[in-house]
Amino acid sequence: MSDMTFKPKFFVPGDWNALFGFGTNILVNVLVLTGLLKYVIGMPGEILFGRILPALGLMMCLSTCYYAYLAYSLAKKTGRTDVAALPSGISVPHMFVVTFVIMLPIKIATGDPMAAWGAGLMWVFVQSFVLMIGSLIGPTIRKITPRAALLGSLAGISITFISMSPAAQMFSTPVIGVICFVVIMASWFGGVKYFNGIPGGLVAIAVGTVIGWGSSALGLGYGGLTIAGLTGSFSGFGLSIPLPAIGILAGGFKYLGVILVTAIPFGIYDLIEALDNVESASAAGDAYPTTRVLGADGVVSLIGCLMGNPFINAVYIGHPGWKAMGGRIGYSAVTGIAILVLTWFGIIGVLSALIPVVAILPILLYIGMLIGSQAFQETPSKHAPSIILALLPQLAAWGKVQIDGALGAAGTSAAAVGLGKLAQVGVLYAGLEVMGGGATLAGIVLGAITVFIIERQFDKAAMFALAGAVFTFFGFIHNEAIGLMRSPEVSVSYLGVALTLFLCSKFASFSPLVEDVHHPAAMPEAAE
Repeated sequence: MSDMTFKPKFFVPGDWNALFGFGTNILVNVLVLTGLLKYVIGMPGEILFGRILPALGLMMCLSTCYYAYLAYSLAKKTGRTDVAALPSGISVPHMFVVTFVIMLPIKIATGDPMAAWGAGLMWVFVQSFVLMIGSLIGPTIRKITPRAALLGSLAGISITFISMSPAAQMFSTPVIGVICFVVIMASWFGGVKYFNGIPGGLVAIAVGTVIGWGSSALGLGYGGLTIAGLTGSFSGFGLSIPLPAIGILAGGFKYLGVILVTAIPFGIYDLIEALDNVESASAAGDAYPTTRVLGADGVVSLIGCLMGNPFINAVYIGHPGWKAMGGRIGYSAVTGIAILVLTWFGIIGVLSALIPVVAILPILLYIGMLIGSQAFQETPSKHAPSIILALLPQLAAWGKVQIDGALGAAGTSAAAVGLGKLAQVGVLYAGLEVMGGGATLAGIVLGAITVFIIERQFDKAAMFALAGAVFTFFGFIHNEAIGLMRSPEVSVSYLGVALTLFLCSKFASFSPLVEDVHHPAAMPEAAE
């Protein structure tokens, strides 16, 4: 029983490590989305720095402070001093989706970045309600879904969309990236303490910045830092408080038909990803109420949207990582307050010109490594095959993104080249497209089927296969757009799997598993 007079500490020494790690993670995302809006959408500076970024800062401050409050409440309730707040921030996959799938086509069609802004706001508006409605059924989904399926799908995201790009960029500029990565690993994996306890993340950033500016002085240009870029960045200083953007949001209503095609499935993606991350936190010892977590994501995203922010909020992957490096309650709230200050006072532009991004990217790779390994560490070893299967849809989705990007840069597409020609050289584009559609949910379905087969609970495996048929029929998985009969062959395949598993549950006989003495089929009574 907890001591009701116990008052958790808001900030402990370990929060410094998590603050610089998580804070720089968030900073990278803010710098990236700033570049997307400025250079891809062509958003005017007064709108970007005076309206959108301040609204973003408000949303993130509300989110991180709320999750710090949940952590404080959990610590007080349990009397524990090791409770860590859930990390949260801009949903990174959606950051690119809303930019390239929603805002950019509308900007190209209309020539008006303001119209693109309105469409982005409407996209978040729809997603917010998907999250809030989904929060009511989230606990049930989490209860019936095996941990290996949830964490396996999450590991797929960590390996592909979180780890691969930072790793590639690090090795593109290895003098900064690889050295900073070793500085981080020595501290966060190896336990090395730097100069008077300075956090390893801060040391890595400092080392990368010194190398970047030193190479610039020598004319080598590692990190792309220039004096002209730094001095020009100071022109953006000034206080900008977010203002309601209801009129801009209403202007995006005319694009609702286009928006629903992606907003609803990606809202479901956010719902499932949040469930994954809540499960990840629970595996690390911190059990948070699923409904309150999912509902908060929807509410703060809606507030940010109404104030002009076209990006969705999400609970982040990585709670075990920040907790392992000492993060508790304060790192979350302080990060949100810091981002609010940076966005409201126009400091983001200065930081982007001062710090080489490649010095920050190793932190993302570290988190990807930690979460990928957690899937195997926090589940029974016999469930490892299900984790591998749950990874595959994310690998397929990532591979398709790489192929599309390469062909697009060459001025062509998979359809123009021909799927047959691609298959002849080993690029199975059609298979990647089907397998990677709705990758997060698809990975969970496939992983759950495998777990229940391993456990010989074939009736439960059949129910997940049936769910896979329904999800596929409506385009939520194995397709990139919702609708009826999106992938009929895959739907029929899932029905066949469900029927096979159902027949196994009723009529199959089993041989005992000698290597697994704990399995019910290996018990003496099971063989009688």
